[in-house]
Amino acid sequence: MRFTKILCPVDFSPGSREALRVAVELVRDSSKALVLAHVSELLPWSMRGDFQLSPAISQGIVDSEQAELARWQVLAKELGAHEVAVRFLTGVPWDQIVTVARNDRAIDLVVMGTHGRTGLAHVLLGSVAEKVVRHAPCTVLVVRPEEPRS
Repeated sequence: MRFTKILCPVDFSPGSREALRVAVELVRDSSKALVLAHVSELLPWSMRGDFQLSPAISQGIVDSEQAELARWQVLAKELGAHEVAVRFLTGVPWDQIVTVARNDRAIDLVVMGTHGRTGLAHVLLGSVAEKVVRHAPCTVLVVRPEEPRS
């Protein structure tokens, strides 16, 4: 299978780092485009209910996440990707990832990490990767974080 544009959503976790490594490997020796996306859940969450973050704290968190996304863009280039775009999104992660893939018809592969939760943690917290696999309009490659070898 040949892919022309790869979307790599990142949450800055070890699973995302491994997914970035795999995505860069797929685009390294070609003119394929890589899009790094980060979905901030802070804004919708911080505006609900009795608990609200101050605008200054919210903006500080957003600024920090945007700076981290920029560092990951640099990392992708250091790993060998030639063309790396970034998208900073807010909302429900799986929904925003699927929306980006639907709206950009050139994206034909999503490469994303997973935390590998099982059992009760999976039931309670859900799985962004699982929802993306179910709803994405293109192929999705889910990458587990590399486990330490003993």
